[in-house]
Amino acid sequence: MPTYLYECENCGRFEEFQNITDDALEKCPKCDGKVKRIIGAPGIVFKGSNFYVNQAKKKSNSSKNNKSEKVS
Repeated sequence: MPTYLYECENCGRFEEFQNITDDALEKCPKCDGKVKRIIGAPGIVFKGSNFYVNQAKKKSNSSKNNKSEKVS
């Protein structure tokens, strides 16, 4: 279920878990004041290993070979 961000005229911002098919809230659940939905960036959670680019790549022997060639 997605989390939607709302802003109440009286209470300020709050989050609400809703189905995608549900209509947007029109009243604050705390004070019955008028609310509007705020569009924000989604929260992303990276779990597991190898989600960084530098972790996924293995060191190659070509970089070692290039260093030895330059020294000669």
